[in-house]
Amino acid sequence: MEKGMKLKVRKQLDGRQQSNIIKLKGSLISKGYTQIIHILDQDEEFHINSFDIESAAAGEVQEFIAAFIAREQLEDSVSVFK
Repeated sequence: MEKGMKLKVRKQLDGRQQSNIIKLKGSLISKGYTQIIHILDQDEEFHINSFDIESAAAGEVQEFIAAFIAREQLEDSVSVFK
């Protein structure tokens, strides 16, 4: 069974932040957590990046995302959106 996840990503990012967001999304795909990430505008400030994962991997994916955000200091740039 699949579960949907969403990331809320700030539109105004510096070069380092942009690069790290791309690395995060690439890592989600390369680790096999998802195959595709859809990007939609939420408003003037944020994009919503949505993707499906296996329900059994939900905790692992959330931990991976949280660790990546903390390590790359992206707390003000991206968050898990419910």
